[in-house]
Amino acid sequence: QIPKDPTQRWLQELTALSQQLQQIHPNVLAKILKQRTLYQNEEIVVIDKPYGLPVHGGPGIKNCIADVLPILAKMLENMKAEPLHLCHRLDKETTGVMVLARSKEAAEKIRVLFKTRQVEKTYWAIVLGDPDPVEGIVEIPIVEKEVQSHQSHYKMTLAPSYRLCPEDGKVVKIRKNRKAESAVTRYRRLAGAFACSLLELQPITGVKHQIRVHLAYGLGCPILGDHKYSHWSKLAPQKLPELTLRRLKLEQSKARHLPLHLHAHRLCLPLGQPLDFVCKPPLFFQKTLRKLELDIPKD
Repeated sequence: QIPKDPTQRWLQELTALSQQLQQIHPNVLAKILKQRTLYQNEEIVVIDKPYGLPVHGGPGIKNCIADVLPILAKMLENMKAEPLHLCHRLDKETTGVMVLARSKEAAEKIRVLFKTRQVEKTYWAIVLGDPDPVEGIVEIPIVEKEVQSHQSHYKMTLAPSYRLCPEDGKVVKIRKNRKAESAVTRYRRLAGAFACSLLELQPITGVKHQIRVHLAYGLGCPILGDHKYSHWSKLAPQKLPELTLRRLKLEQSKARHLPLHLHAHRLCLPLGQPLDFVCKPPLFFQKTLRKLELDIPKD
C-alpha cells in the first residue's frame, strides 16, 4: 500500500531502507552490489555501499557484505574467482565509497595505506546546528564507555587531555586514559539553512564512530538521524529543532525514522598512480538536502 501523501510516502521509504536488505536472498544482495560497482581492475573492486547494510555479521544480522564477497567475486569475474577481501569498514548506516580487494596481498597493501594515513577520505554529513568556527580541526581522543542508565549500553565518547579547574578556571592536564585512541577530524561547512548544515569532513585517523562523536560531542552538531549520539545517557530518537521539523514536514514522534545522513563521498587511493573515486549521496540524502535548501557544491 503506497500512501498518496508525499510525506507519508517518504517516511515509508525511510523505514524500509534498512529492512529491505536484511530480507533478500544473498544472491540478490550480491547482484545489487554488482550494480553498484564504481570501478574495478585486477587488484580492486570499488562499490557504492548502500544504507543499512552491515560490513560484518553479528547477532540478528542476516545479510552483510562479508558474507556475499565470494558470490560477488564470481558475478564480477567467473565461477573460479577467489572471494573478494575487505580492506576497511564503514558503519552499517554510512553510505558511499568502499574498496574491496581481489587478493589477500592487495588487501594487506591497502590496509597498510589506511593504517599509515595515506588514503584521503572525504565524507559529507548533514548536521543539526552550525559549527563554530565554520571550519577547523577537532583533535580530541576517543574512548568506549559504558553508559549507566535504565538501559545500560556502550558508546564511544570523548576523552579530552585537558579540563578546566572549577576553583580557578585554569587548564589542567588530565591523566591519559590508557584505552583512549587519538582522533583527528577536519571539517568545513559547505552550506547552512533551517537550523542545519552540510559539512565536508576528512577523518585523519580512523577510530570507530569518530566523525559521529566529534560532531555530536566535540562541536555540538550531531548528524541528522544519529539517534545514538544525540544524547549521552539515554537511547531515544533525536530531538529536532522546530524549524527543521517544519521544513522536513515531520512530526517529532516520527523523527526516529530519519536515517543517519553520513556519506563517504570521496576516496583517494595511492596505488601506483593515485586513484580517485567519487560517489553521489543516496536519494534520501539528496531529498533531505533539497527539503532543507542546502546546496551541494559543484565538484
